[in-house]
Amino acid sequence: MRKTKQNIRAKAKNIKFLLLDVDGVMTDGRIILDNQGNELKAFHVRDGHGIKLAQKAGIIVGIITGRKSDVVNVRARELGIQEVHQGAHEKIAVYDALIAKYGFRDSEVAYIGDDVVDVDIFKRVGLAVAVADSDPAIKSHADIVTRAEGGRGSVREVINIILKSQGKLQVS
Repeated sequence: MRKTKQNIRAKAKNIKFLLLDVDGVMTDGRIILDNQGNELKAFHVRDGHGIKLAQKAGIIVGIITGRKSDVVNVRARELGIQEVHQGAHEKIAVYDALIAKYGFRDSEVAYIGDDVVDVDIFKRVGLAVAVADSDPAIKSHADIVTRAEGGRGSVREVINIILKSQGKLQVS
């Protein structure tokens, strides 16, 4: 199937569950450590607002990430994200468990990733999204490659596409 705007809108219209990677998607991929070994990450405020808009529209948002970081739990709590799965070295196993838990079909799930560890999920979901600065090897597996880079509004860009396709994008 060609990846036309019409095809993308049709896929986005079905989305009920949005899954996100963290490093390189919700953040720019950098890992900053202070002198005490504390890990710092920068999250884009518009991505956070978009997540709240998606939740308000009835879309469940979850995180699947291969790394473990306390700051991810802090950000997830701020945003009301309850499905947070860190240290997921086999992301597809977590994906399968979440699909079973909620009873969603693959076509009802969108996933935003940035690296080769995300390809197995890309092959399954209804809407596979690679951020602009993703590893080039995964871009051909994506339905959408965002204009924005990871940690720079890419999550909001995707949420806007989904909400617009569903007629739920509220602009005052």
